[in-house]
Amino acid sequence: MAETITYEDFCKVEMRVGVVLTAEGVLGADKLIKMSVDLGSEKRQIVAGIRQYYAPEEMVGKIIVIVANLQPRVIRGIESQGMLLAADGGQVVVVASFEKEVAPGTPVR
Repeated sequence: MAETITYEDFCKVEMRVGVVLTAEGVLGADKLIKMSVDLGSEKRQIVAGIRQYYAPEEMVGKIIVIVANLQPRVIRGIESQGMLLAADGGQVVVVASFEKEVAPGTPVR
């Protein structure tokens, strides 16, 4: 288990619903997928290390959860403007998503 944080620290994390508009593998990177994600009021580019578990085309249309207020980071020369949430069980990684349609940009609590 990681170190515990305060409720105030947790409140600083802004999680939002996003819909994956496009997804493609990153050239020369077996693990990375570059996605364009609709957050309602804006579109973001996110790079995620899930290609071993999901084909890029499987991600298109998926309703996902992203950390929206994470500082952008350059990964393999591509700016990633958020982080996709997924459960990592070692052999299996599952992207956090919703069973029913949720509007892009909806806050996740």
